[in-house]
Amino acid sequence: MAVELVFVTGMSGAGKTTALKFMEDLGYFCVDNLPIPLIDKFVQLVSDGEESKINQVAMGVDIRSKGSLSGLRPILSDLREMGIDYRILFLDAEDSTLIKRYKETRRNHPLAGSGRIEAGINRERESLTFLKEEADYIIDTSQLLTRDLLAELRRILIGRENFRNLMIT
Repeated sequence: MAVELVFVTGMSGAGKTTALKFMEDLGYFCVDNLPIPLIDKFVQLVSDGEESKINQVAMGVDIRSKGSLSGLRPILSDLREMGIDYRILFLDAEDSTLIKRYKETRRNHPLAGSGRIEAGINRERESLTFLKEEADYIIDTSQLLTRDLLAELRRILIGRENFRNLMIT
């Protein structure tokens, strides 16, 4: 039986944790922030062997992941060559929304250090560009309430409907 594999990625503060919690409630085995060099080994472990009862896996991958994100590109390529199919769910939000969310939670952006949040967001966008370009689904959470995000995820993951992102300007 093939494992359904979904990489959940995107901008810090865009809703990845919410998405992973929801997917866990749906029965996905969720792993967040696994070091990049261990991803292919983990995927092989859950996809090999008849005794594995794990058939849905969601992996949170973002700038916090140990190791450089550039190391993820060859791993994704290797997974495809091994015949392991996966999807990428990319959560995004406008910079102004991310800044507001960080200020509301009084958290520091992982790449901002002691500098400005905006600088960290810009560095993160640059690092995640290749994942966004390869994403199967991109959800802009700038104008979404949590329940709206969960409805989009339900439509994608349960309904298997064709995805059409709603963009509001």
